[in-house]
Amino acid sequence: MSLKNLNVTKTPKNLISKLSNKRIKDLFKKFEKNFEINKSFAVAVSGGSDSLALAFLAKVFSIKYNLRCTFLIVDHKLRKSSTSEAKKVKKVLNDFGIEVKILTWNGKKPLRNIQSLARKKRYELLFSKCKSLKCTNLVVGHHLDDLFENFFIRMIRGSGLKGLTSLEKKTSIDRINLYRPLLDFEKKDLEYVSKIVFKFFVKDPSNENVYFKRIQIRKIINDFKKSGLEKEKLLLTLKNLKSSNNAIQFYTEQNRKLNSFLDKDNKKLLLNKNFFKQPYEITFRSFSISLKTIGGNYFAPRGKKIDSVLEKINNDTLKKETLSGCIIKKVNQTVIITKEY
Repeated sequence: MSLKNLNVTKTPKNLISKLSNKRIKDLFKKFEKNFEINKSFAVAVSGGSDSLALAFLAKVFSIKYNLRCTFLIVDHKLRKSSTSEAKKVKKVLNDFGIEVKILTWNGKKPLRNIQSLARKKRYELLFSKCKSLKCTNLVVGHHLDDLFENFFIRMIRGSGLKGLTSLEKKTSIDRINLYRPLLDFEKKDLEYVSKIVFKFFVKDPSNENVYFKRIQIRKIINDFKKSGLEKEKLLLTLKNLKSSNNAIQFYTEQNRKLNSFLDKDNKKLLLNKNFFKQPYEITFRSFSISLKTIGGNYFAPRGKKIDSVLEKINNDTLKKETLSGCIIKKVNQTVIITKEY
């Protein structure tokens, strides 16, 4: 179906009419090329310019290819205005024929490490909703600026190769396919789409809070740009790192395939001695995936905790450990992982 054929009676005309803008039309074509999906999907919307631009592009895509699409907003209730903002975003999108469901984070809120914990809770709510809808595809609005910020944040934390290249266009977490079709889009283009289409987007005050690590990194990147940091060179670096990461991932999968056995009847994973005789990065990744497989958590535990357990396994001092919702025991030369209830 061509773009001009989108303008049919069942299509929200005030939405499709925005494609008459050449810049927006070109951005949609770019989005369409990046977004390879042919099944129903859900879209995470926050109300920021990037997520509203995603909502527009995804809605047009769903209409063009006749796909069922669900839009989800998470109200973290971390700010007094969060609920009213979520309702405002829902109303704005509803006016364009984009129906939205609001997911609420109820209960006690953290006083420290707020952004990290809020992120984990957001994905928990989104994944849970996707599963209840029997939808295995979730689309999020990470863009090019996020890609760079994530790289520098992980580098400062001392992350390994996998952490430095953790934002991929498609990943799978707990049987949910996570899509990031905007990774080639600059924030200024997404702001343009939001302003032209919706004439609205929410400005999160936390984006001005210099106490948050991400905001500090954002300032560092801007300073680097002023000093001559070239976007193309940084993208080339990331591309080369991803190529190396893919090679390690291949051998990680081989290790899991050859040296582990999943006992589905008894719900336990058996790891033989060769599982732990691989280069450390491969063993580390294989073990981390094993914990996620049995524990059912969305994210792997901290690297230091995994290092500690692996050290005990290699030194033959492991008796019983609990980590990431799992019980880990060593019997003779076999490590057994079961779910902690």
